[in-house]
Parts: sequence; C-alpha cells; structure tokens
Amino acid sequence: MEAVAAPNRDVRVRAASPPGGRGEKSPPESRQVYMDYNATTPLEPEVIQAVTEAMREAWGNPSSAYPAGRKAKDIINAARENLAKMIGGKPQDIIFTSGGTESNNLVIHSVVKHFHEIHTSKGDAAESHSPAEGAMPHFITCTVEHDSIRLPLEHLAKEHVAAVTFVPVSKVNGQAEVDDILAAVRPTTCLVTIMLANNETGVIMPVPEISQRVRALNQRRATAGLPLILLHTDAAQALGKRRVDVEDLGVDFLTIVGHKFYGPRIGALYVRGLSELTPLYPMLFGGGQERNFRPGTENTPMIAGLGKAAELVAENCEAYEAHMRDVRDYLEERLLAEFGKKRIHLNSQFPGSERLPNTCNFSIRGPQLQATSHAGNGWDSSHPDACSTWLALSPEAGVQALTSRVLFER
Repeated sequence: MEAVAAPNRDVRVRAASPPGGRGEKSPPESRQVYMDYNATTPLEPEVIQAVTEAMREAWGNPSSAYPAGRKAKDIINAARENLAKMIGGKPQDIIFTSGGTESNNLVIHSVVKHFHEIHTSKGDAAESHSPAEGAMPHFITCTVEHDSIRLPLEHLAKEHVAAVTFVPVSKVNGQAEVDDILAAVRPTTCLVTIMLANNETGVIMPVPEISQRVRALNQRRATAGLPLILLHTDAAQALGKRRVDVEDLGVDFLTIVGHKFYGPRIGALYVRGLSELTPLYPMLFGGGQERNFRPGTENTPMIAGLGKAAELVAENCEAYEAHMRDVRDYLEERLLAEFGKKRIHLNSQFPGSERLPNTCNFSIRGPQLQATSHAGNGWDSSHPDACSTWLALSPEAGVQALTSRVLFER
C-alpha cells in the first residue's frame, strides 16, 4: 500500500469510509488513499484560515506595543490557552518551539544542566548517599523512542556527558514495563523519558503508572539526599487521537507536535510549574521571547494555526477517536476476511494493552510476496521508521512482513 496524498479533504473522507456506498464513480486519482498520517497530517481548513488571517492581520512584532504588535500578542496568548486546554495544563506552563525535535532536545539538555547545577550548589560530599563527585547524569528511556530522543541520548553517552539505559519493550504487550524502568534506576538517575504512544504499533505506554512509581521513589530519594527523577513523555502520536491530560499522566514535561493533529509544523513543550517546580534552561539566547526559555521573534501565523488545531482537538477529540477506531476496525475485519487468520497477523493487538484508534500494524505470510520499500519523511530507508509502508523479508521464517502506519482521516 503506497502512501499517496489525497487531493482534498472531501476525497480523504470518502477514502476513509467503508466501500460499497452509492454515488457517482470517482476518477482514479480521487480514489488514492493517504495512509501515512502518523508521519504528518494535512492542515484542517479552519487551521489554514487561522494561519492566513494571522498573516494578513497580525503581521506586527508581538513584542511591540503598537496595535499590530498587540494583535499578534493576543493571538499567541489565545493559542497558548488552547494548547493548555487540550492537555489539561496551565497556559503559563506552555513554551512554543519549532517542533518535537527541539522540544525533546530542550528537555534532555535542560536536565543535564540542572543535574550539574544542583551538585555544584549542594556539593557532592554533602550527603553520604549522594552521587560521587564527577558522576554523570543518568537517563532511562525505551528502545522504541523517536530519533529525537534516542540520538541526543546516544550522543551524550558517546561524549561521556551522560549515562543512558535503553529499556526494551515487552514482546508480550508491546510496552516498556514499569518494573523494568524502575529496576534501571541509579543514584544519578535524573530523567525517565517514555513516549506516550508508539507510532509503529500504536501501543499506549503505561506513563501514569510510571509516574506514580517514580513519585513514590522520589520521596525516598529526597530523604537519602539523591536527585529527584523527572518524567517526560513525547505525546506526538497520541494528541488528537485520544484524550491527553497532564494531571492524569503525572509528567513534568510533555512534547506537543502540531503536524500530527492537523496543525502546522511547529510544536510546544509543557513544563509543569515552569521554572518554579520543574527546571528548564534555554538552548538559545536572544530577545527574551517566551520568558527567555525559547527566544526569537514568534512565528505568529504558525502559532495561530497550532492554537486552532488544539482548539479543534479539545472540542472534538472523542468524536475523532470514535471515527478512527471504527475505520481501523473495519480495515482489520476486511484484512482477516480477505487473507484469513493463517496468512495475516495483526501485530498491534497485544493482550492487555491499549492502542491508538488510528494505527494498524500487520504482517502477511506468503512465499510469492515481493519485498519492496517505500521510503518517506527523508529518513534513512534502511530503518523501519523510514517507510510509510514497510515491507521486509524474513528468510528464517519465510514470512513477508508488511508493516503499515495508518492514520485514518478523522
């Protein structure tokens, strides 16, 4: 199944609906189905309108006091409120960024800096149980994280700036197990970063359980003079597909990516009690925008679009989720009916695990299948994440695996 962009929203709606309906026959190009929505989504018409209006009416510098500048600032503040509402947080805890990669890197580098600052100020010898002088900060993550988490951590480890533990996901439920994460904790552990939902399998990670266990552990660590462990989740794939609430999750940081929920290609970072409860250190220095945490003149039109996309999610998430689940379930029913249980395996259906309503991951068994790959996103096509539809031959089992990230139009 090749991922092909649908020409307009009406076509996407038809493509996502069960076949067999009456009506005029569509031309061939209108029957193309885009099935790579976990990589990126098209802009909602209302988002395009918000971006266009901001370009035309809010062109002023948001830091300026004249009317055009105040108009831009008002739009930015409204967008911040919409994002906060979408995730159940506070507007003052939202920082706009260029996207998920910047947000994730900002968290990682902030935690490294904070680790060194607290040990410099307190003195490593102040407590008998504190990390030894010169110890490196330790991170815990899992093996299926996005490259914007994995690669920065690997780089820090290679440069001997930090130590990293990559916890494997369970073959039984597709999740990073809570016990495995807690077992990896060291005296120098300062951050656990686990994605909220996996983009390939759709499996929801047990972030609330992880945060509960980490909070309980932090009480004991505080008594022992050890650094508290912060918790971050990259929520890129979950937003817009299921309800996301930072209070339920119990996280200190949460990454927001606009182009995953019909918004523009910018992002944001939620930081619980920004600078008061949770540390954040800028990677850039400039004009003081975003309270100096992410300086640079704000991109008002893209922020307006992000805010509108967040507003739509907050208002309609349950309806989106129900529709996508119906279409996904219909697809899986038809796959089983066409191929039979002996030839097809639905890889995302782990017992006891929740999964995204939009994502279908399956394998087809058969000796005559041709192995090809359709690379996408500009990534290395030798990596599974490089393919919007990924086919790879398994010589040992004689199985042709067709792994497809499918996000259905809402």
